[in-house]
Amino acid sequence: MTAALILAILLALLLTGTPIAVALGLTVLAYLAVFSSFDADTANILSQRLFTGLESFPLLAVPFFVLSGTFLTEGKIAARLIHLAQALVGWMPGGLAMASIVACALFATISGSSPATVVAIGSIMLPAMLAQGYPKSFGVGVVATAGSLGILIPPSIVMIIYAVSTSESAGKLFIAGIVPGLLLAGLLMLVTYLTARRRRLPTQARVSAGELWTAFRESLWGLLLVVIIMGGIYGGVFTPTEAAAVSAVYAFVAACFIYRDLPLRQVPATLLKAANTSAMLMFIISSAILFTFLLTYEQIPQALSQWVTDRQLDPWMFLIAVNLVLLVAGQFMEPSSIILILAPLFLPIAKSLGIDPIHLGIIMTVNMEIGMITPPVGLNLYVASHISRMGLTAVSRAALPWVGVLLAYLVLVTYVPAISLWLPNLLYGP
Repeated sequence: MTAALILAILLALLLTGTPIAVALGLTVLAYLAVFSSFDADTANILSQRLFTGLESFPLLAVPFFVLSGTFLTEGKIAARLIHLAQALVGWMPGGLAMASIVACALFATISGSSPATVVAIGSIMLPAMLAQGYPKSFGVGVVATAGSLGILIPPSIVMIIYAVSTSESAGKLFIAGIVPGLLLAGLLMLVTYLTARRRRLPTQARVSAGELWTAFRESLWGLLLVVIIMGGIYGGVFTPTEAAAVSAVYAFVAACFIYRDLPLRQVPATLLKAANTSAMLMFIISSAILFTFLLTYEQIPQALSQWVTDRQLDPWMFLIAVNLVLLVAGQFMEPSSIILILAPLFLPIAKSLGIDPIHLGIIMTVNMEIGMITPPVGLNLYVASHISRMGLTAVSRAALPWVGVLLAYLVLVTYVPAISLWLPNLLYGP
């Protein structure tokens, strides 16, 4: 009854158009003021929980990765990665579409953001595909879907938030995301290849070895960021949070002094843009921390865990329920909010059923990918709509076949835990 009441308050606020961060905070205050014994001691606990939650060291990685991604997007590093991707796979059937997927995977390894990946790659590749005679809906669907790799291939802001909300290792999550991310990129390329052959989509001429080397050399400084981040974390040189700070400094140096694509006079505007994005995310996180406190205060996670235990649900049945809840939530909320609200609820139950928390994190991340391309709140759809100048409905239809591909992939990742756990178990031990 308590859980239903809290959910009803939250849904009522969301249906009125209240921003998610405000809705979460108001839900906490309204419930405590009206339906609970809200006193000075509770207020003190609430304020302490808010500040201790935001003091989390891993949470510092979020603004640093946002800043790094902003420097990379504002510069022309994405254009160099696209050039490399075209040199690698542009000669294959549907070459430009294939290159878009490869470029999104490469940019995802240095950005950590799905919308940023769609903007950086889509704004260049979509006009190129249209100029080569690709159907507009096909190009938009490819870019919007491949851009979702930004939150699965590490470093990922969504994974950092999951790590913060569940006290799991962000580094282990990053390692766990490598194989699923590469597998999904390969699956998208396979579907694109088969579609291109069936629809006889254009190809590009095969480049020479010299041209391929030139493309690689020009993008080398961008690719080195991947080596620095993942190599530094795996090698124990620095933590994921320190890696985020290093990536921000490196991206600044690469954009301003190595490639010289970003004039110093534009740096203040770039910093302001990154600060705005970080402030929005931190506002959502702070409200979600309060919401999580309310759930814990009312012992809702414990009650749900006991309910599952009493009914002796099998792990596969619980995972079906998790996916259904996440798929519905992904249509109405952005990924950070969903992770912060639902991860603390699902984790105790998953542990009681023997489901690895890292595996659960990858499952939730893949669900968030699907939410990025499903209306009405799919962020990638809005970005793709802006780039393509198509209506949201048309973009949603273009992405619909790719939603089916991602759903099939979700089933695979959910019920084959080795995809998520093989590499982290190899490196860290089971």
